Amino acid sequence: MYRFCHYKSSQWLLIFVILGTGISCTTGNASRETAKETTSTLVRAVTGDTTGMVWIGGGSFTMGNDEFPDSRPLHQVQVDGFWMDAHEVTNAEFARFVEATGYLTVAERPLNPADFPGVPADKLVPGSAVFTTTAQKVNLSNPLQWWTYVPGANWRHPEGPQSSIEGKENLPVVHISHEDAAAYAKWAGKRLPTEAEWEYAAQGGRGNHTYYWGEELKPKGQWVANIYQGSFPDRNTVEDGHAGAAPVGSYPANPYGLYDMDGNVWEWCSDLYRPDYYMNSVKQNPTGPADSYDPEEPGVVKYVQRGGSFLCSDEYCIRYKAGSRGKGEVSSGSNNLGFRCVRDKD
Repeated sequence: MYRFCHYKSSQWLLIFVILGTGISCTTGNASRETAKETTSTLVRAVTGDTTGMVWIGGGSFTMGNDEFPDSRPLHQVQVDGFWMDAHEVTNAEFARFVEATGYLTVAERPLNPADFPGVPADKLVPGSAVFTTTAQKVNLSNPLQWWTYVPGANWRHPEGPQSSIEGKENLPVVHISHEDAAAYAKWAGKRLPTEAEWEYAAQGGRGNHTYYWGEELKPKGQWVANIYQGSFPDRNTVEDGHAGAAPVGSYPANPYGLYDMDGNVWEWCSDLYRPDYYMNSVKQNPTGPADSYDPEEPGVVKYVQRGGSFLCSDEYCIRYKAGSRGKGEVSSGSNNLGFRCVRDKD
């Protein structure tokens, strides 16, 4: 299940506890205590405002990627027109939402001791998953070598409690769970994109290619997306200028005027995840399956993620390629996971 970097199971709810000389971890579809503000009680921002959004006219396209089992088969889909954020939601934009509503993200909420039997209460500290470069080349079968549950890591403190988003207001907000993303979208009078809308927008009218920008990884020798260069996870050569997330708009927009549809941070979609969904998908405005199922983690509710992140490369996480899919447990977050929103035409 760990072949691709985005296959984030409920490991993001890992609580590392020092017991004697070792480290044990508990996993599971754990919950956090409910925040004071929920998606049902949030007061909306001004609706109808499409500032910072791009109109995507509807149309038909070929969806999927035959290289990946859960992205097969290639199939024709038609979507209606919609507005889409030109870039991922930024720290500054998310901060305005939190200031207006008092919303507390999942990564900031107290953990429920009932979900972690046997773990000392003082170890149940809110936090999230943070990528850490390893000291040397490692076997890529165990992502816990480079992912660490960091107490105090959240959208305000992306690398941990000593870090800050000060001066990084134009970076995409991270450590965002599906619940957090949906709450922001509702407040903003928007919604999360369907997987079909996301892929249609990412293609930019170019059609189905190896990458959303075309067939060459580096057109004219230039990096056109924020992905990983070098030896993963021990040596990032930073050829593209960014070791982590880049400020939105750092790379060229696609023909629709959308930035970072490939790389930078993973983006949540509204569709529940099933690896077999494309075999039964409807052609007109598909919205995903009625329930979630992942044979690698039965019983864990997951949603689709799209676009890859700054940790993806052909050496390890190749699902930044066009038409490929990611998946994430509903309450999980990490420092390479964010979102953008869409709006229906009035």
